[in-house]
Amino acid sequence: MSERPLRILFALTEAAPLAKVGGLADVAGSLPQALLRRGHDVRLIMPRYASIPAEQYPILGNGLAVPIMGRQEPASLRQATLNGGVPVYLVDNAMYFQRQQVYGEPDDLERFTFFSQSVLEALKQVGWQPDIVHGHDWHVGLVIALMAWGRATGSPSSLCGTVFTIHNLAYQGWFDGLYASRAGLTPLLPSSPPLGSLMALGIYHADVVSTVSPTYAREILTPQYGEGLDPLLRSRQERLHGIINGLDYSLFDPASDARIPAGYDASTIERKALNKAALQKRMKLAQSLGTPLLGMVGRLAGQKGLDILPQAVEPLLAAGKVQIVLLGSGEPQFRPPLEALSARYPDRVANVFAFDLEIAQWIYAGADMFLMPSRYEPCGLGQLIAMRYGTIPVVRRTGGLADSVPDAGPDLGQGTGFAFDEYTPGALQGALERAVAAYAQPKAWHGLQRRAMAADYSWEASAAQYERMYRTALSLARPGAQVP
Repeated sequence: MSERPLRILFALTEAAPLAKVGGLADVAGSLPQALLRRGHDVRLIMPRYASIPAEQYPILGNGLAVPIMGRQEPASLRQATLNGGVPVYLVDNAMYFQRQQVYGEPDDLERFTFFSQSVLEALKQVGWQPDIVHGHDWHVGLVIALMAWGRATGSPSSLCGTVFTIHNLAYQGWFDGLYASRAGLTPLLPSSPPLGSLMALGIYHADVVSTVSPTYAREILTPQYGEGLDPLLRSRQERLHGIINGLDYSLFDPASDARIPAGYDASTIERKALNKAALQKRMKLAQSLGTPLLGMVGRLAGQKGLDILPQAVEPLLAAGKVQIVLLGSGEPQFRPPLEALSARYPDRVANVFAFDLEIAQWIYAGADMFLMPSRYEPCGLGQLIAMRYGTIPVVRRTGGLADSVPDAGPDLGQGTGFAFDEYTPGALQGALERAVAAYAQPKAWHGLQRRAMAADYSWEASAAQYERMYRTALSLARPGAQVP
C-alpha cells in the first residue's frame, strides 16, 4: 500500500513573513512549503497581531466563542496564504493580540492560553480534520494537552497524532496552581510528575516530541541543559527526535540576493570582497580588505556567548588582527562591554543595537567569519546562512552548531568552520586565532569557503525526516489501526 499524503496543521505564534521574532518564524515560513512540495496538505494557525493588517485577509465563518478563564471570549478567523501557497488561519482578537509586540507582554501566559483554546474552536469551523497537529514551543503546549484530553473523552481530535517541537527549552510558560485552576488546566495535570509550565504540558502529552538538532536532543536529557525538565524528557526519551533545521535556499542565495551590494557564487568568490568593502564603509570601519572582518547577528542574550566575547576579541583588536561588526537587540546589560570596545577601537568595532534585515544580509555577505560562541544553541540558523554566503563560522561545539559546523582541522582540508568546546574567553580566543591564521592562507581559505557554500542544509532532507516522524505519531495515536 502506498503512503497517502498527510493533512498537517502547524500551531504556532510566528511565521515569516507575517510575523517574525526569531528562528521559529523562519522554520514556519519554509518547512511547510517543503512538506507541501512532498504532496502533503499543510496549513498553519497563528494569532493576528497588530502588525498584520486585517483588511488584507477575509474573515471565515461566523466567528469563534473561545473558553478562557471561565468566560467565552469572541474571536474571528481570517485566512492568509504564505509564499508557496500554504494556507494560514489567523485568530483575530483585539483584547489579546492588538499589541505592539509579539512576546513580552505581562499577560503572555493568558494570551497564549486563549490562542491554544482558539485552535480547537477554529478546527470545528473550518471543516478540515488534520492527521497531525504539530505544536511549536511553550506557547502552544496547551494545544497538545487539549488534543490528548479530547482523545481521552472521545472527541474528533482523537483522530489526530500530535507532535510537539522544542525550539528553545529555556522559555517554558510557567504557571502556578492558582492559574491552573482559573484557566481550567487542572484536569490536564498528571498526579506525577508535577508540571508547572505549558512547555511541560506539551512534552508530557505529545505522541512524539522533537527538537531542532540531534545534539540538542541529547543535551536536554541532562541537568546542564534540561532547564529543570530533564527528568520528564528522560521519561519520554524513546519518543524524542532531533531533526536539524533547514534553510530556504531561494531566500538565501548570494548569487541572486538583491539585498547585498554584489552578487557572487562559489566560482566567483573573489566578488565577496566587494561586499566586505561596502560593509566596512557603511559601518565606518577602516577600509582594509586584508584584515579579517568578524560578523555577529543575533539576540543580545546570555545564551549567545556575549559574556565571553569582549574578553576574547580584545587581544586581537588591540593587535590590529581583526575588525568586528555586531548586529542585535535584546538584554541591555550586554551593551556596555561592547560599547566600550567600540569606544577604544572606533575604526575596528561597529555595533548596531537593533534588528535590521538589510544590515544582517550585508554582514552575512561581507564578513569573513561569523561568530556564534553560544552557551547553548538548539539549532541556529545564523551559521547555516553564513556558510551559504561563504562566511566561515566560529562556533562553540554545542547543539545544532556541533551538528552543522565540522572543524576545519589543522591542515584546513576538511570541515566548514572553527569550533571550540569550553565556554571560556580563552577557548573562543583560541578558535579565533586559528581562524585568523587560516585567513592568511588564501588558497586554503578559499577551499574552506567553497566547502561551506557547498554544504547542503536545504529543507528537503529535514522535511523527509519530519514526514517519517508524523507517520510514527499517527501510528501511536491510533494503536492497532492501519496507518497510511
